[in-house]
Amino acid sequence: MHIEQAILDQVNIWLTPTFDNDTHEAIREMMTTAPKELEDSFYKNLEFGTGGMRGIMGVGTNRINKYTLGKNTQGLSDYLKKSFPGEQLKVAIAYDCRHNSDTLAKVVADVFSANGIKVYLFSDLRPTPELSFAVKYLGCHSGIVLTASHNPPEYNGYKVYWQDGGQLVPPQDNEIIQIIEALDYSEIKFEANDDLIEYIDTEIDEAFINSTIENATFNTSASAKENLKIVFTSLHGTSIKLVPAVLAKAGYPNVEIVKEQAEPDGNFPTVKSPNPEEPEALAIAMELAKQTNADIVVGTDPDSDRLGVAVRDTNGKMTLLNGNQTMVVMTQFLLQQWKKQGKLTGTEFVGSTIVSTPMILELASAYDIECKVGLTGFKWIAKMIKDFPDQKFIGGGEESFGYMVGDSVRDKDAVASTLLICEIAAQAKEKGSSVYQELLQLYVDFGFYKENLISITKKGIEGANEIKKMMVDLRENPVREINGERVVCIEDYQNSTVRNLFTDEIEPITIPKSDVLIYYLEDGSKICARPSGTEPKIKFYFSVNCAIETVTDVPEAEAYLDTKIKNIIAEMQLN
Repeated sequence: MHIEQAILDQVNIWLTPTFDNDTHEAIREMMTTAPKELEDSFYKNLEFGTGGMRGIMGVGTNRINKYTLGKNTQGLSDYLKKSFPGEQLKVAIAYDCRHNSDTLAKVVADVFSANGIKVYLFSDLRPTPELSFAVKYLGCHSGIVLTASHNPPEYNGYKVYWQDGGQLVPPQDNEIIQIIEALDYSEIKFEANDDLIEYIDTEIDEAFINSTIENATFNTSASAKENLKIVFTSLHGTSIKLVPAVLAKAGYPNVEIVKEQAEPDGNFPTVKSPNPEEPEALAIAMELAKQTNADIVVGTDPDSDRLGVAVRDTNGKMTLLNGNQTMVVMTQFLLQQWKKQGKLTGTEFVGSTIVSTPMILELASAYDIECKVGLTGFKWIAKMIKDFPDQKFIGGGEESFGYMVGDSVRDKDAVASTLLICEIAAQAKEKGSSVYQELLQLYVDFGFYKENLISITKKGIEGANEIKKMMVDLRENPVREINGERVVCIEDYQNSTVRNLFTDEIEPITIPKSDVLIYYLEDGSKICARPSGTEPKIKFYFSVNCAIETVTDVPEAEAYLDTKIKNIIAEMQLN
């Protein structure tokens, strides 16, 4: 097959003495037996997306390896020196259960130390939220976690955090990327200064556990905690290191751990995908809940920032909540608790994202506080806390099974969220209710909102071009009517405009630019198109709603809204 000269030029750079013999051999092997793979490995540089940088492990500029991560770290080291002249720079590094995460973390630590930067390196795998906490706790200038979240086993990744414990946001990310891209691979300093690398573990664990319990417990009685039966699965990931300890210390004795999934394992042998968004990932936990008559199932993804929650419905059957439902239940509970404690002054806020349920806006309004809405990704919620120091952050979430309780961690945090949902479940059970019944009552009080997500995978160069074309078509040839409802307006976050299709008026959007389009229909429905920032996918988010008067109206309303979503998907030819 023909390979473009620009790609071959990159390949030839990687065949120079700057790169080791193993790399040379792997490239030569691809040249003779897998030219398509060679092309995909070198046709572009890995990019930072909504959740940092993720990619398949292997050789090449479009792969995760010691050289791409070394170059990132060298660029970040240079940027830190420029940003904090004369200071003794400090960074914290954590890693998850994925293949090579420990060795890649050590490579990153070596490069930082070779640049004279003090490194706090976790001695073993840890949840991602603990890294965010550690950055603040240790007074670090930056932090790195080696993780690819819930991606398949062949992936790994690199997330960068700043002083506040939040991920990098513009303009810093672009400034660092420019420095990285200007570097030559020969400029990477790989020779470690071991005197600057300090291993950390139990002290940070204890501080993180205590902080989690302080933030996510709300005067639940000891008897309520004892009466709650919990099934927990770490899905072969990092949360096994801390979640059982947090629940035990918080006073929850009845926790059944899914033994088949308790061992950290980058192959994720018992699941097709270690993503708690997928019902199949929690199948073993659900079966255990059936056997033990548990009240609640909680499962976390490999780096323990997302959680899936299953609870018993009104018929006693275990049902998996979606991310929007979990977020709504958690936010309502936090607002209720803050109000009960007399802590709501009107200067507080909750956080959400443009693709999450609009129901969160109704909740905030009912408590006379602000709901700030940002782009997808918790780095934007963390930025809200940083940008508005005079306002107190209560909690925030997004549709993709992530939630953040308080501001001690500046990223989605399945450790604190697991404890919080158990508090909600225990208190509900004590008063003869349940998490599910609480959710249904919220639908009566604030409107029944139903969401759905379609994710279309398009791999490789061709796939990237197909996704680009889909977004161009939606922009340049906007749909004006969907399922019999007129499109009222279109928000285009790439062009920073809101266009009213009735009046043709255009207004600016102040949120940072992103390749996202949102269609709003006359009946209050919302359709969002967004290419993933970390996977070869384009995602379509749907939100529809209707009013209901009593909980008994739910089945009929749900059937009506399900049909509406189905019709929208069919009309947009996405099925």
